[in-house]
Amino acid sequence: MSVLVAALGGAAVGMERQHSGHAERFGGLRTFSLLGMVAGVAGVLWGEFMGVSLVLAGGAAALILVSYWTTVKEEVDATTEMAGMVVLGSGFLAGQGAWGMASAMVALTTVLLAEKSQLHAWVLRVPDEGLRAGFRFGLMALVVLPLLPEGPIGGVRPRELWVLVLLLSGLSYLGYVARLLAGPGRGYVLTGVLGGVISSTNVTLTLARQSRGEAGQAMALAVAVIGACTMMYVRVGLVVMVLDARLGQVFLRYWLAPALAGVAVGLAGYWLRREGEQGEVRMARNPLAFRAAMEMAVLFQAVMFGLEAVKGWFGEGSLYWSGAVLGFAEVDAMTIAIGKSALAEGELGRHAMAIGIGCLSNSVFKLGIAMVVGQGDFRWKAGMMFAVQMGAAVASLMLGWW
Repeated sequence: MSVLVAALGGAAVGMERQHSGHAERFGGLRTFSLLGMVAGVAGVLWGEFMGVSLVLAGGAAALILVSYWTTVKEEVDATTEMAGMVVLGSGFLAGQGAWGMASAMVALTTVLLAEKSQLHAWVLRVPDEGLRAGFRFGLMALVVLPLLPEGPIGGVRPRELWVLVLLLSGLSYLGYVARLLAGPGRGYVLTGVLGGVISSTNVTLTLARQSRGEAGQAMALAVAVIGACTMMYVRVGLVVMVLDARLGQVFLRYWLAPALAGVAVGLAGYWLRREGEQGEVRMARNPLAFRAAMEMAVLFQAVMFGLEAVKGWFGEGSLYWSGAVLGFAEVDAMTIAIGKSALAEGELGRHAMAIGIGCLSNSVFKLGIAMVVGQGDFRWKAGMMFAVQMGAAVASLMLGWW
């Protein structure tokens, strides 16, 4: 069975190579199927007949290398040969019994080969600034993180704190890339929702300002704002789940209702918007940088210390007030601080509610931005949508309290 799985994996890659017209370089369906079969046999024989396994795998690898050297003079392209190496590796894993890993490798390889044009188009959409931000994130994750001490140092755990910074920076960067890949002409709604992954407060402020000069786009702007605020709830839910799965399950009751309410009013507004409301959101550039990451780390730690101080001064009853105050303008730092406090104390219910209160407080702050900065119909349309979402949040908190 292991050899069959290996052969089928090779067949999938070979079929794509033949269908795309690249079979002349190395081979197509039959060649890749046989390559997968050889690799599967090598994997099966590895334990008792290591020498035979090495000969089979080494011979197949040598065949791939010969194919590359004979064609590199005409065309500098090693995609097909690299696909052959992946088939060789996945086939060997299948022979060892790791069918899931082997299948995942084949599936990912096939997608990368089949979607060549789309992937190239996406890469071209990412500007130099986006690429530099990606390199910075790689530096933060692969270079800075291993160098940081575990701690604690003066109550601070540098490596643990940096992991949290990477989590939120990574989410922001994914939202930034997704917005770029969506491309121009997608309208306020999509770019507003994707921008909400980076910062729903920034989206709200940006769109409220745009409402001053684009009165005819009021509904589309309001829908984009509520979409960004809905993504805030989803992002916080994901962060809490990453911090602790048990806390994430408890917190589900506090973010699911307002998120669904935001989706409902957003869809209703999208259907009711006037024809032609398809403008573009002039969002700020991606803020991912080493300095921004350091500022985020300092902010997180300051909020954590502040939360402990408030609890020490006012007792456990201050937890909900802490969520409301900390979440008013900075929901991410509030989530991290209260989430870590929940892990230390083991009280999930009260801390999950405090995070929910912080999210509601942040929504109040963004509602204030929309009302003060926005103009015209945008204010009452955004206000009505906020009212529905915040009402769902209040209802979920009241049910949790009872």
